[in-house]
Amino acid sequence: MFYKVNKESVKCIQRSIFTISLDAPVPKVSDELYMSHIAGQMVHGGGSRWNSGNRWFDKTLQFIIGEDGSCGLVYEHSPSEGPPIVALLDHVFEYCNTSVMVRSPMIPLAMPRKLRFNITPDIKRDIEKAKQNLNMMVHDVDIKCFVFQHFGKDFAKSQKLSPDAFIQIALQLAYYRIYGEPCATYESASLRMFHLGRTDTIRSASVESLDFVHSMDNPQQQNQEKVALLRKAVQRHRAYTNVAIRGQAMDRHLLGLKMQAIEDLVRIPEIFMDTSFAVAFHFNLSTSQVPAKTDCLMCFGPVVPDGYGVCYNPMDGHINFSVSAFNSCAETNAAKLAHYLEQALVDVRELLVQAPSSKL
Repeated sequence: MFYKVNKESVKCIQRSIFTISLDAPVPKVSDELYMSHIAGQMVHGGGSRWNSGNRWFDKTLQFIIGEDGSCGLVYEHSPSEGPPIVALLDHVFEYCNTSVMVRSPMIPLAMPRKLRFNITPDIKRDIEKAKQNLNMMVHDVDIKCFVFQHFGKDFAKSQKLSPDAFIQIALQLAYYRIYGEPCATYESASLRMFHLGRTDTIRSASVESLDFVHSMDNPQQQNQEKVALLRKAVQRHRAYTNVAIRGQAMDRHLLGLKMQAIEDLVRIPEIFMDTSFAVAFHFNLSTSQVPAKTDCLMCFGPVVPDGYGVCYNPMDGHINFSVSAFNSCAETNAAKLAHYLEQALVDVRELLVQAPSSKL
């Protein structure tokens, strides 16, 4: 009976369509840091001292409204990818901006009621432990958000290049300039054309992308050669994207085989124990394009301890980026990758502008 109140309150939250978090004020930061700071608030709430306790993190959809006017949402990833959430966000903004307001029928609603919880000493200890663990994770996540103002997807289109592939190749160039080598790169590919389809992996790092990256800073190669290699890399990325969205990429098939072996309690095939498999599936770059009509941005963390999470929304005249890394890893730095990415995009544009005949 003592826990019945808790059970009913949790059920009430779980049954709701969404939750709304009205956030308390957060520390003021400079204009330069504001975007990144708010991204952290949306992702994790800033820790137990601020708004992390004002979240229900396993809720599918949670709208967040800050006292300073900032707003966003955080969602639990299991039931959905980013694009459906962004489609919902676009719908909300379009509805709010419509000049004709359609009034719903006036239906009397029950008054809001406070949900009660019985907190025992054991529960209180668990809460304190959870706060400590959460604070450690929050302090470990570094998020750098920025708006790339030099150009947007219109420039890539004017060069007859896929904007997504253009950004991905620039990201390969940025990573190589920092580390002197490529890495396994994950880009989310939607399988929504299939019933219950979720995602597969576009592997952005390729022989073609590495050939271009090698040529880019090589003074011995002519600009025309570099542009030709860039176009080959972009074409290869587009080809792999088409393979992935048709359900013909390798990652989810291999995952299915591995999970089937585990479920059937049979010996795991040797390929899954091979060092090359571990290297190929250690995604130092985990990326996603989440395009939206609304001038917004999605953020997420890295998927490996020494990796980056990169999300972007290409608008017509600019690109919104978020880059994340873990502070506990000495080899990664979100601001550094963001800087190199911005420079790579500018350099690739200059290359194309300086060799205009190459696009014919």
